[in-house]
Amino acid sequence: MHRLLLIDDDEALAGPLTQYLARFDFQLEAVTRPSAAVARLGAERFDALILDGMLPEMDGFEFCKRLRAGAAPWRDIPVLMLTARGDLTDRVVGLELGADDYLPKPFEPRELAARLQTILRRTRLAPAAAPAAAQPAGRLCFEGLEIDTARREVRCANGFVELTGTEYELLLLLAREPGRVFSRDDILNRLRGQEAELFTRAVDILVSRLRRKLEPLEALKTLRNAGYCFALPARSA
Repeated sequence: MHRLLLIDDDEALAGPLTQYLARFDFQLEAVTRPSAAVARLGAERFDALILDGMLPEMDGFEFCKRLRAGAAPWRDIPVLMLTARGDLTDRVVGLELGADDYLPKPFEPRELAARLQTILRRTRLAPAAAPAAAQPAGRLCFEGLEIDTARREVRCANGFVELTGTEYELLLLLAREPGRVFSRDDILNRLRGQEAELFTRAVDILVSRLRRKLEPLEALKTLRNAGYCFALPARSA
């Protein structure tokens, strides 16, 4: 059973959602304030967060930003954000701050369950993927960059690179097939495990975030009107 923490000031939402998600082997617990969420995260383990965009004390976007900048294991917990509207701005901001997915309110509980299953499946299966050809088992080694797929760690000359779960999955997807061009739709389909139904701008945001964290390495190459590829040459371990 997966444990979820709902952070939403709508107290009427928790009860029905708890009952519904139990059908899909989710155990939902709820708090109404970010301060209460911090206390729960410090005392218990959760597999994912459902985070409302509008909250007292601070909004969900600021909470997500602080979560991603904090200490492990909080930093890597999957986050699905709920937004009051389907506005492009809300979606972009949430993804830029490190959310793994979003869902506009009002939403269908079945879609929420499906998105949670996708996020958790992606996190669970990623380390077991086959290593790239001619690389040592469990590691992908390039000039200036090393990816430890067993530990889900990324290291460059300056030390470890702190990535969100989605950023790591994007880097791993591209690095397993250096030089291969992935279109934006390809990336969305591969990362989400379902047909892309968001906007392709989401990929541009993820690539931009990842590039900033990998600087000064020029690991990701943009091919105009085509997509992205991994551009670092391989090296011997």
